[in-house]
Amino acid sequence: MLPATFKLCAGISYRHMRNMTGLRKNAMIAIHHELNKLSRPGPSAWINHIRRRSSLPSSRIAEETYSEAEQCYVQQGQQALQKSISILSDLDGWQTEIESVSGDKVMSKVLPDIGKVFKLEVMLEQKTDELYEELVDNMEQMGEWNPNVKQVKILQKIGQDTMITHEVSAETPGNVVGPRDFISVRCAKRRGSTCFLAGMSTQHPGMPEQKGFVRAENGPTCIVMRPSAEDPNKTKFTWLLSLDLKGWIPKTVINRVLSQTQVDFANHLRHRMASNGGVEAAIAC
Repeated sequence: MLPATFKLCAGISYRHMRNMTGLRKNAMIAIHHELNKLSRPGPSAWINHIRRRSSLPSSRIAEETYSEAEQCYVQQGQQALQKSISILSDLDGWQTEIESVSGDKVMSKVLPDIGKVFKLEVMLEQKTDELYEELVDNMEQMGEWNPNVKQVKILQKIGQDTMITHEVSAETPGNVVGPRDFISVRCAKRRGSTCFLAGMSTQHPGMPEQKGFVRAENGPTCIVMRPSAEDPNKTKFTWLLSLDLKGWIPKTVINRVLSQTQVDFANHLRHRMASNGGVEAAIAC
Protein backbone atom coordinates (compact mmCIF):
# COMPACT_ATOMS: atom_id res chain seq x y z
CA MET A 1 0.00 0.00 0.00
CA LEU A 2 1.34 3.40 -0.94
CA PRO A 3 2.39 5.70 1.91
CA ALA A 4 0.09 8.61 2.63
CA THR A 5 2.66 11.18 1.60
CA PHE A 6 3.11 9.45 -1.72
CA LYS A 7 -0.65 9.61 -2.33
CA LEU A 8 -0.58 13.32 -1.55
CA CYS A 9 2.37 14.22 -3.73
CA ALA A 10 1.88 11.90 -6.67
CA GLY A 11 -1.32 9.90 -6.57
CA ILE A 12 -4.02 12.59 -6.38
CA SER A 13 -2.30 15.49 -8.07
CA TYR A 14 -2.49 14.45 -11.70
CA ARG A 15 -5.32 12.47 -13.16
CA HIS A 16 -3.49 10.10 -15.50
CA MET A 17 -0.97 9.19 -12.78
CA ARG A 18 -3.49 8.29 -10.09
CA ASN A 19 -3.25 4.58 -10.76
CA MET A 20 0.53 4.32 -11.03
CA THR A 21 2.23 2.06 -8.48
CA GLY A 22 5.84 1.51 -7.58
CA LEU A 23 6.75 5.01 -8.68
CA ARG A 24 9.07 5.72 -5.77
CA LYS A 25 11.50 2.90 -6.63
CA ASN A 26 11.12 2.81 -10.40
CA ALA A 27 10.81 6.42 -11.56
CA MET A 28 14.47 7.00 -12.34
CA ILE A 29 14.83 3.62 -14.06
CA ALA A 30 11.71 4.28 -16.13
CA ILE A 31 13.06 7.66 -17.21
CA HIS A 32 16.36 6.09 -18.24
CA HIS A 33 14.57 3.40 -20.27
CA GLU A 34 12.30 5.97 -21.91
CA LEU A 35 15.24 8.14 -22.91
CA ASN A 36 16.98 5.10 -24.37
CA LYS A 37 13.93 4.48 -26.54
CA LEU A 38 13.71 8.11 -27.55
CA SER A 39 17.33 8.18 -28.63
CA ARG A 40 16.67 5.82 -31.54
CA PRO A 41 16.71 7.30 -35.06
CA GLY A 42 13.94 9.82 -35.60
CA PRO A 43 13.74 12.37 -32.75
CA SER A 44 15.90 15.46 -32.69
CA ALA A 45 19.50 15.27 -31.52
CA TRP A 46 18.81 17.10 -28.24
CA ILE A 47 17.23 13.96 -26.81
CA ASN A 48 20.57 12.19 -27.17
CA HIS A 49 22.15 14.86 -24.97
CA ILE A 50 19.79 13.97 -22.13
CA ARG A 51 20.47 10.25 -22.37
CA ARG A 52 24.24 10.62 -22.55
CA ARG A 53 24.50 13.08 -19.68
CA SER A 54 21.90 11.59 -17.32
CA SER A 55 23.45 10.04 -14.24
CA LEU A 56 21.26 7.50 -12.48
CA PRO A 57 23.78 6.66 -9.71
CA SER A 58 24.12 10.30 -8.66
CA SER A 59 20.32 10.71 -8.78
CA ARG A 60 19.87 7.75 -6.46
CA ILE A 61 22.47 9.05 -4.02
CA ALA A 62 20.78 12.45 -3.92
CA GLU A 63 17.37 10.82 -3.46
CA GLU A 64 18.50 9.21 -0.20
CA THR A 65 19.12 12.63 1.37
CA TYR A 66 15.49 13.71 0.87
CA SER A 67 12.49 13.03 3.05
CA GLU A 68 9.80 10.77 1.63
CA ALA A 69 7.60 13.76 0.77
CA GLU A 70 10.52 15.49 -0.98
CA GLN A 71 11.26 12.35 -2.97
CA CYS A 72 7.66 12.34 -4.17
CA TYR A 73 8.02 15.88 -5.49
CA VAL A 74 11.34 15.09 -7.18
CA GLN A 75 9.86 12.04 -8.86
CA GLN A 76 6.83 14.01 -10.01
CA GLY A 77 9.12 16.54 -11.67
CA GLN A 78 11.06 13.75 -13.35
CA GLN A 79 7.83 12.20 -14.58
CA ALA A 80 6.72 15.53 -16.04
CA LEU A 81 10.03 15.78 -17.89
CA GLN A 82 9.83 12.21 -19.13
CA LYS A 83 6.26 12.58 -20.38
CA SER A 84 7.00 15.93 -22.04
CA ILE A 85 10.01 14.55 -23.89
CA SER A 86 7.92 11.63 -25.10
CA ILE A 87 5.23 13.99 -26.44
CA LEU A 88 7.66 16.40 -28.09
CA SER A 89 9.66 13.64 -29.73
CA ASP A 90 6.57 12.41 -31.59
CA LEU A 91 6.39 14.74 -34.58
CA ASP A 92 3.24 13.24 -36.09
CA GLY A 93 -0.28 14.56 -35.70
CA TRP A 94 0.42 18.22 -34.89
CA GLN A 95 -1.97 20.76 -36.42
CA THR A 96 -1.21 24.45 -36.81
CA GLU A 97 -3.28 26.76 -34.62
CA ILE A 98 -1.45 30.07 -35.18
CA GLU A 99 1.46 31.06 -37.41
CA SER A 100 2.75 34.62 -37.37
CA VAL A 101 4.62 36.49 -40.09
CA SER A 102 7.72 36.39 -37.88
CA GLY A 103 7.70 32.59 -37.92
CA ASP A 104 6.25 31.98 -34.45
CA LYS A 105 4.05 28.90 -34.58
CA VAL A 106 1.55 27.29 -32.22
CA MET A 107 0.50 23.71 -32.95
CA SER A 108 -1.77 21.29 -31.15
CA LYS A 109 -2.70 17.63 -30.97
CA VAL A 110 -5.08 15.51 -28.92
CA LEU A 111 -3.58 12.79 -26.72
CA PRO A 112 -5.72 9.94 -25.34
CA ASP A 113 -4.52 10.18 -21.74
CA ILE A 114 -4.20 13.96 -21.49
CA GLY A 115 -6.44 15.74 -23.98
CA LYS A 116 -5.42 18.66 -26.14
CA VAL A 117 -1.84 19.91 -25.81
CA PHE A 118 -0.24 22.93 -27.43
CA LYS A 119 3.30 23.46 -28.68
CA LEU A 120 4.92 26.83 -29.31
CA GLU A 121 8.02 27.02 -31.50
CA VAL A 122 9.90 30.30 -31.86
CA MET A 123 13.40 31.59 -32.45
CA LEU A 124 14.68 34.07 -29.88
CA GLU A 125 17.59 36.47 -30.32
CA GLN A 126 19.18 35.74 -26.96
CA LYS A 127 21.60 33.03 -25.88
CA THR A 128 20.16 30.00 -24.16
CA ASP A 129 21.96 30.75 -20.88
CA GLU A 130 20.42 34.23 -20.73
CA LEU A 131 16.92 32.86 -21.22
CA TYR A 132 17.47 30.12 -18.66
CA GLU A 133 18.55 32.71 -16.10
CA GLU A 134 15.42 34.78 -16.73
CA LEU A 135 12.92 31.92 -16.70
CA VAL A 136 14.46 29.78 -13.94
CA ASP A 137 16.72 31.86 -11.73
CA ASN A 138 14.42 34.93 -11.94
CA MET A 139 11.16 32.97 -12.03
CA GLU A 140 9.48 35.01 -9.29
CA GLN A 141 9.90 38.17 -11.36
CA MET A 142 7.67 36.91 -14.18
CA GLY A 143 4.71 38.93 -12.98
CA GLU A 144 6.72 42.10 -13.68
CA TRP A 145 6.86 41.53 -17.43
CA ASN A 146 4.13 39.03 -18.32
CA PRO A 147 0.68 40.64 -17.90
CA ASN A 148 -0.96 37.21 -18.10
CA VAL A 149 0.68 36.32 -14.77
CA LYS A 150 -0.02 38.14 -11.53
CA GLN A 151 2.44 36.30 -9.35
CA VAL A 152 4.84 33.39 -9.18
CA LYS A 153 6.02 32.34 -5.74
CA ILE A 154 8.45 29.55 -4.93
CA LEU A 155 6.98 27.61 -2.00
CA GLN A 156 9.77 25.07 -1.60
CA LYS A 157 13.08 24.14 -3.20
CA ILE A 158 14.40 20.59 -3.21
CA GLY A 159 18.00 20.24 -4.30
CA GLN A 160 19.19 22.07 -7.40
CA ASP A 161 16.58 20.83 -9.86
CA THR A 162 13.17 20.74 -8.16
CA MET A 163 10.85 23.41 -6.80
CA ILE A 164 7.19 23.78 -5.92
CA THR A 165 5.57 27.01 -7.05
CA HIS A 166 2.28 28.85 -6.70
CA GLU A 167 1.24 30.78 -9.79
CA VAL A 168 -1.67 33.19 -10.07
CA SER A 169 -2.92 34.02 -13.55
CA ALA A 170 -4.53 37.29 -14.55
CA GLU A 171 -8.06 37.53 -15.88
CA THR A 172 -8.42 37.44 -19.64
CA PRO A 173 -9.84 40.54 -21.39
CA GLY A 174 -13.54 40.77 -20.72
CA ASN A 175 -13.10 38.24 -17.90
CA VAL A 176 -13.83 35.44 -20.37
CA VAL A 177 -11.63 33.28 -18.15
CA GLY A 178 -11.53 34.40 -14.54
CA PRO A 179 -8.49 34.28 -12.26
CA ARG A 180 -6.90 30.87 -11.82
CA ASP A 181 -4.13 29.64 -9.61
CA PHE A 182 -1.87 26.61 -9.88
CA ILE A 183 0.36 24.60 -7.59
CA SER A 184 3.14 23.11 -9.69
CA VAL A 185 6.19 20.98 -9.18
CA ARG A 186 8.93 22.08 -11.57
CA CYS A 187 12.01 20.25 -12.74
CA ALA A 188 14.80 22.39 -14.17
CA LYS A 189 17.58 20.55 -16.00
CA ARG A 190 20.60 21.47 -18.06
CA ARG A 191 21.99 18.78 -20.35
CA GLY A 192 24.87 19.97 -22.46
CA SER A 193 23.74 23.11 -24.26
CA THR A 194 20.04 22.22 -23.90
CA CYS A 195 17.92 23.52 -21.01
CA PHE A 196 14.59 22.17 -19.75
CA LEU A 197 11.92 23.47 -17.42
CA ALA A 198 9.22 20.82 -16.99
CA GLY A 199 6.27 20.80 -14.63
CA MET A 200 2.91 19.43 -13.60
CA SER A 201 0.25 20.07 -11.00
CA THR A 202 0.74 18.91 -7.43
CA GLN A 203 -0.46 19.78 -3.94
CA HIS A 204 1.38 21.54 -1.16
CA PRO A 205 0.36 21.90 2.50
CA GLY A 206 1.53 25.50 2.51
CA MET A 207 -0.94 26.61 -0.16
CA PRO A 208 -4.50 25.25 0.10
CA GLU A 209 -7.15 26.44 -2.35
CA GLN A 210 -7.54 30.21 -2.21
CA LYS A 211 -10.81 32.13 -1.99
CA GLY A 212 -11.61 33.97 -5.21
CA PHE A 213 -9.53 31.69 -7.42
CA VAL A 214 -10.30 28.51 -9.32
CA ARG A 215 -7.56 25.95 -8.66
CA ALA A 216 -6.67 24.79 -12.17
CA GLU A 217 -4.33 21.98 -13.20
CA ASN A 218 -1.43 21.85 -15.62
CA GLY A 219 0.89 19.27 -17.00
CA PRO A 220 2.79 17.92 -18.36
CA THR A 221 4.33 21.20 -19.45
CA CYS A 222 7.88 21.79 -20.58
CA ILE A 223 10.04 24.55 -22.00
CA VAL A 224 13.00 23.37 -24.06
CA MET A 225 15.75 25.82 -25.02
CA ARG A 226 18.74 25.01 -27.17
CA PRO A 227 21.13 27.06 -29.30
CA SER A 228 20.14 27.53 -32.90
CA ALA A 229 22.07 25.33 -35.31
CA GLU A 230 22.54 28.32 -37.63
CA ASP A 231 23.55 30.84 -34.95
CA PRO A 232 24.55 29.70 -31.43
CA ASN A 233 23.83 33.21 -30.13
CA LYS A 234 20.14 32.59 -30.81
CA THR A 235 17.84 30.07 -29.15
CA LYS A 236 15.33 27.60 -30.51
CA PHE A 237 12.53 27.85 -27.96
CA THR A 238 9.82 25.18 -27.61
CA TRP A 239 7.02 25.29 -25.06
CA LEU A 240 4.69 22.35 -24.49
CA LEU A 241 1.51 23.44 -22.72
CA SER A 242 -1.29 21.34 -21.24
CA LEU A 243 -3.88 22.99 -19.00
CA ASP A 244 -7.19 22.09 -17.42
CA LEU A 245 -8.69 25.45 -16.50
CA LYS A 246 -11.67 23.87 -14.71
CA GLY A 247 -15.05 25.54 -14.66
CA TRP A 248 -17.70 25.71 -17.39
CA ILE A 249 -15.71 27.14 -20.28
CA PRO A 250 -16.41 26.11 -23.90
CA LYS A 251 -13.54 24.20 -25.50
CA THR A 252 -13.41 26.65 -28.38
CA VAL A 253 -12.76 29.47 -25.92
CA ILE A 254 -10.11 27.47 -24.07
CA ASN A 255 -8.30 26.56 -27.30
CA ARG A 256 -8.26 30.18 -28.43
CA VAL A 257 -7.10 31.48 -25.07
CA LEU A 258 -4.29 28.94 -24.64
CA SER A 259 -2.85 29.28 -28.14
CA GLN A 260 -2.94 33.09 -27.92
CA THR A 261 -1.37 32.94 -24.45
CA GLN A 262 1.63 31.15 -25.93
CA VAL A 263 2.07 33.74 -28.68
CA ASP A 264 1.73 36.56 -26.16
CA PHE A 265 4.26 34.93 -23.86
CA ALA A 266 6.88 34.83 -26.63
CA ASN A 267 6.36 38.51 -27.37
CA HIS A 268 6.47 39.53 -23.71
CA LEU A 269 9.64 37.50 -23.23
CA ARG A 270 11.26 39.19 -26.22
CA HIS A 271 10.45 42.60 -24.79
CA ARG A 272 11.79 41.60 -21.38
CA MET A 273 15.07 40.32 -22.79
CA ALA A 274 15.48 43.37 -25.01
CA SER A 275 14.88 45.59 -21.98
CA ASN A 276 17.44 43.65 -19.95
CA GLY A 277 19.95 44.06 -22.75
CA GLY A 278 19.42 47.81 -22.81
CA VAL A 279 19.94 48.08 -19.04
CA GLU A 280 23.14 46.03 -19.19
CA ALA A 281 24.47 48.18 -22.04
CA ALA A 282 23.73 51.35 -20.06
CA ILE A 283 25.52 49.99 -16.98
CA ALA A 284 28.53 49.04 -19.11
CA CYS A 285 28.77 52.58 -20.40
